[in-house]
Amino acid sequence: MLPHVRNLAVLSCLALLFACSPAEPPTSPAEPAAREATDALPLAPVRNVPETFFGVTVDDPYRWLEDPSDPEAAAWMRAHSDHAHALLGSIQGRDGLRARLDELESSAAARVVDVQRRPDDRYFFERRGADDDQFKLYVQRGMDGEPRLLFDPQVMTAETGLPHAINYYSASPDGRLVAVGVSAAGSEEAAMRILDVASGEQLGPEIDRALFGAISWSPDSEEIYFHRVQALGPDQPATDKYRFSEAVVMRPGDDEDGIRTLVRAGRDLGIPDTEFAYALVQPDGHVLLHVIDGVSQHVAVWHSTLTALRAGEPEWQRLVSAEDQVTTLVVQEGEVIVRSFRDAPRYRLLAGPLDDFQLSAARELVPETEQVLTGFALAADALYFTRRDGNVQRLYRMPPGGGEAVEIELPVLGSVSLNVTRQLPGALLSLQSWTRARQIYALAPDGAIANTGLQPSGRYDAPDDFVATEVMVESHDGVQVPMSILHRRGIELDGSHPTLLYAYASYGFTEEPFFSLNTLAWLEAGGIFAVANPRGSGVFGQDWHEAGKQTTKPNSWKDFNAAAEYLIEQGWTDASRLAAWGGSAGGLLVGRAMTDRPELYTAVVPMVGALDMIRMETTPNGVPNIPEFGTRTNEAGFRALLEMSTYHQVRDGVAYPAVLLTHGVNDPRVEVWHTTKTAARLMAATASSKPVLMRLDYESGHGVGNTRTQVFDERADMFAFLLWRMGVPGWVPPP
Repeated sequence: MLPHVRNLAVLSCLALLFACSPAEPPTSPAEPAAREATDALPLAPVRNVPETFFGVTVDDPYRWLEDPSDPEAAAWMRAHSDHAHALLGSIQGRDGLRARLDELESSAAARVVDVQRRPDDRYFFERRGADDDQFKLYVQRGMDGEPRLLFDPQVMTAETGLPHAINYYSASPDGRLVAVGVSAAGSEEAAMRILDVASGEQLGPEIDRALFGAISWSPDSEEIYFHRVQALGPDQPATDKYRFSEAVVMRPGDDEDGIRTLVRAGRDLGIPDTEFAYALVQPDGHVLLHVIDGVSQHVAVWHSTLTALRAGEPEWQRLVSAEDQVTTLVVQEGEVIVRSFRDAPRYRLLAGPLDDFQLSAARELVPETEQVLTGFALAADALYFTRRDGNVQRLYRMPPGGGEAVEIELPVLGSVSLNVTRQLPGALLSLQSWTRARQIYALAPDGAIANTGLQPSGRYDAPDDFVATEVMVESHDGVQVPMSILHRRGIELDGSHPTLLYAYASYGFTEEPFFSLNTLAWLEAGGIFAVANPRGSGVFGQDWHEAGKQTTKPNSWKDFNAAAEYLIEQGWTDASRLAAWGGSAGGLLVGRAMTDRPELYTAVVPMVGALDMIRMETTPNGVPNIPEFGTRTNEAGFRALLEMSTYHQVRDGVAYPAVLLTHGVNDPRVEVWHTTKTAARLMAATASSKPVLMRLDYESGHGVGNTRTQVFDERADMFAFLLWRMGVPGWVPPP
């Protein structure tokens, strides 16, 4: 799927941010020089490749840019990217901003993510120290123990010259072993290695094509189950990359010959060749085979037993089908517990016997309410679940077999990330809000909550003079759309404030409260950061998602533009100080918001954006995305894709805002040509003197695993660009 770009390290601005007047910003004195420099760059020649779909001819003037290895395409890309890097790097204030990003990030001793708890009071986690450029894998005994380094990808970076990153890891149930997936230069082509925790030594060879981190261990830690994509033959098309993938198992330390296929998509159990199967072993020895299409909320699930699998006679039995609209399923002591949106678009929990489980006959554990039931998990002592109440998540605890649910009083109201282990009681909670930094808490079975100290506190973690205002915005059809507006307490609504509007709005993913020190710096400068949840997100459940996908996708950008209009009408900002930002599927969103209403924004930043949707399914990752966006092989799907395709909606002679398109050249999810083709089209079409810049990173991909240096370099360039285009004094390139 197109992952959400989560690292919203919104800009910080030293002490050189100042109040902005509400007047129209003057043309920068550096504008003619910037324009002349752009004009001196190589033009992208038009070599149209028209295609006809259902009687509609679709032009593709820059198809030739789809081959970045072509010398002409490569030279054009490099020239424009080098120009963008040079221009952005020359903006006054940019270097100070870049230094401030480092200062803010270093205000805490480390950043800790993905904590896994195991018996014997062992904690595994990824940690990036204040002076580190990448996350490393550690283990420690007890909350007060000394972290011990297990794996450092920066060693591989030093050896190869390419940035490496941990894509995933999974510790075995007994904590003796850990599987780590590592890839280079943003490729996400993860190779899995298994480490002995005591010695740090690697067991056996690296296992390639172990993508996505769908790891499960047998309860005795003697086997590891994972998902694996096929090895493409020399004559196979690239679109086959994610087809015919397999659920496999091996013993730690085995080589390639020891890997055994359990289920192959396109061959077994009637699973379509485009879907993904992976096995999850339950603590009681049942094995659940989950099958997903890659982007949808629901799963199909079969079950067998570990004993049967080891005997080579699994005899898989179906538990739920896609029509049951189940998103999560666990088995415990002969009972199945599921989260489903069937007949309950805001979700409910149901339970029934494993033998002959039928969703229609299952009893209701937790009913649907006006709040959205966002998730659940089983620990050794209880069933825990979360509900979204407005823009706040609430946590509940109930006996595993059902009974009264008791709300847990949380020390921070905002978003909750629930982390439980079936072998252990209680839970780990990651809590944060718009104005409180993320901390990791331990929840005891009696309901007591204590900060673990695993995430060190920083001096900027709890600002008191900033608030989030939650509003509902009326969209084009009268539907009310939620938006969070982060700002200084008591701000005057005079239309003067540099404002950045962000959203994603795909896959049912909801933007919940998160804290960013860099957003804080933007607020300290008098800026505003607004986060919307248009249709296509899941903020109000499955119906909200369905109202912004495929043929209903226009609701997403119309909701976004309604949010922009609200910010202007209510005096938060004006069009000369308003920018739009979105990444991946959010790039689709802001691209179409711009082409639909170019006058609303002074600048737009589509980051690793999905921008040419007509050609999307000709790519490896485009095929799994058909359930979310549609297919050009039927008329309704084609017309929907054409409508949501920024590249095809750019019109000659329109005065577009300033645009900064950013992309990693090694992106495996959205090919870089989405950006290069759209940049070329905008450069040729716009009637505005405002710049269209294309910033590429040749050692990055979709953003997954980017180093701290890569992230902050891009953020500094991006936000210096926005402040320049918003007319904030002091942010201009040299004449």
